[in-house]
Amino acid sequence: MNSPGGEDSPYVYSGSLIVSGQGVFRVRGTGANTEMGKIGQALSSVEKENTPLQKETGKIVRFIFILAAFLCLLVTVVFGITKGNWLSGILAGITLAMAMLPEEFPVVLTIFLAMGAWRISKKNVLARRMSAVESLGSATVLCSDKTGTITQNKMCIDSLWSKGKLFKIDSTGKSPLPEEFHELVEWGILASRKDPFDPMEKAFVSLADGAVIDEKHLHPVWDVIREYPLSRGMLSVTNVWKAENNNHLEVASKGAPETIMDLCHLSQEEREKISEEIAHMAEQGLRILGVARGHYNLKTDLPPGQHDFDFTFLGLVALADPIRPNVPDAVALCHEAGIRVVMITGDYPKTATNIARQIGLDNPDIVITGTEIESMDPSELSERIKTCNVFARVVPEQKLALVQAFKQNGETVAMTGDGVNDAPALKAANIGVAMGQRGTDVAREASALVLLDDDFSSIVAAVRTGRRIFDNLKKAMSYIVSVHIPIAGMSIIPVLFQWEEIMLNPVHIVFLELLIDPACSIIFEGEPEEEGIMHRPPRKSNESLFSVPTVGMSLIHGFVALGLVLTTWIGAGKLGFGVDTQRALSFISLVVANLAVILTNRSWSHSILHSMGVKNTSLPWIIGIVSIFLVLIVSLPFLRDLFHFASIPLWAGLAAAGIGILTVIWFELFKIIQNYRGKSLM
Repeated sequence: MNSPGGEDSPYVYSGSLIVSGQGVFRVRGTGANTEMGKIGQALSSVEKENTPLQKETGKIVRFIFILAAFLCLLVTVVFGITKGNWLSGILAGITLAMAMLPEEFPVVLTIFLAMGAWRISKKNVLARRMSAVESLGSATVLCSDKTGTITQNKMCIDSLWSKGKLFKIDSTGKSPLPEEFHELVEWGILASRKDPFDPMEKAFVSLADGAVIDEKHLHPVWDVIREYPLSRGMLSVTNVWKAENNNHLEVASKGAPETIMDLCHLSQEEREKISEEIAHMAEQGLRILGVARGHYNLKTDLPPGQHDFDFTFLGLVALADPIRPNVPDAVALCHEAGIRVVMITGDYPKTATNIARQIGLDNPDIVITGTEIESMDPSELSERIKTCNVFARVVPEQKLALVQAFKQNGETVAMTGDGVNDAPALKAANIGVAMGQRGTDVAREASALVLLDDDFSSIVAAVRTGRRIFDNLKKAMSYIVSVHIPIAGMSIIPVLFQWEEIMLNPVHIVFLELLIDPACSIIFEGEPEEEGIMHRPPRKSNESLFSVPTVGMSLIHGFVALGLVLTTWIGAGKLGFGVDTQRALSFISLVVANLAVILTNRSWSHSILHSMGVKNTSLPWIIGIVSIFLVLIVSLPFLRDLFHFASIPLWAGLAAAGIGILTVIWFELFKIIQNYRGKSLM
């Protein structure tokens, strides 16, 4: 048996989809024996690529690891030579290495992205790629389909037009149809599937079921012998039926009015008259279809295309598809957040304009059609789309051109799609969003996100969550950098200044790590979003977690904490306390400073007192547990011995804790000043 593949080969892969028309296949292999199965087995050995943030943190961790290893060796040698105590030198080196290594970075990043994917799933958005969780907060353009995403995709026939007469369907859909409209509905049904799944075709069947229509216009025993599907060059569907006891074939077609008028070879005068009615219907936000009827000789082979039939124009069908109630608010929220919303539809331009007005899009009267896109070069398209937010009569393949044009303008693009032909655009977009309910497998495979409820407002909710995730991730990373500075400083300063005793041992670092890891991963991940998170422009797509302002803030936090802990050590010595008491007091100061940095980093715009009123379920548990353990290790003799602490007076312990709290006073004052100036740190 020949292998499948090649343009002229009669074989197809498992999982192949019929884009148009129909097909019948014989199965020659299943599972691992198919070509797709072999590809799947090969993919099992392919390693996943890290996200941009994972790569960034990986580089930083590697750099700090090399630096820590060098300093560890240096401290060990210096301490051993100057003091002659190589065991203490090795412990000092290990302590410094443990203090410097930010092993929390990859842990935090993994937890945040995984929890972020879980959180946006609660918004009916499934994340297929971790990179999408990172990118959501930087989206500047949301390109959305109209039908089913902005609208409810629950179509009903609103009105009929035939031979110059208009008939409005009542809200119940059960009023008798005048006889002159029966033929229009009859051939509209014949141009649809017998068991339709498309909402438009369902609307035809629903109208026939509800309205009083002569049974002679319904043909349940007729058989369709060929279907001419919708295509890029022919926006119409034609069914050829073999009628019972008839010597000719009946042909029914429905589709875009301009296509149906072209199939019927109408005169210019007739086209203008019909176009006036189309414009009137489109201004009401209705979706319009033309319907035509034809005959064909039973003894003659069927032609290759729809243009070879002789059609008669029967009239227009206007369908209503109400917008989702929450879409206007979601669009308004996007505008406040600096996110541009673009609607892409295959509908008539005036229909698209009406819907754009209803949902509050900017510049709803500026429309670019698919025909215009086809005639533009990339540079012209990139310029035209700067002011246009409505694209009508667009075929799926043209979405790719739009994505590329937006990206050429420096935008971060989120694009929705559901069909097979949408896959290239979904793949090319920064954030491809496939429809979960009506999307194809190909579209979902090409996308980074899947919209489980096909609702536009769910995308906006996911963007909001994406901004929150990045904000909290930045807070966590800032905290990690901050707390490692005093720990590393108090590990290396005693060696540099040749103190008799070192302050921190590995056991102290282990205790601090038990505080740092859950704090930066659990507490900060669970932080609610900052106020006004959707009232600021999107972050730049290349914005680093470790930007200059963020790193600068972290360094100030860290060195202030180091200075205060060092002050505690020196002050305790001046008061005549022994080394073990100095160590205990300095350690209390360090732990409390840690807790204070956690509390002040919860919000970069509000004070600690304000943040205390914001619920975070993990915060009291972690702070409570750390506080209890801190009290135990300075109170119980066997734990004091383990940590090389001496018994301390209550007033001294409280004073050391107070010094630790002073670590964040400067940042609290800074936040007040920034708020007064109307600036945000995020």
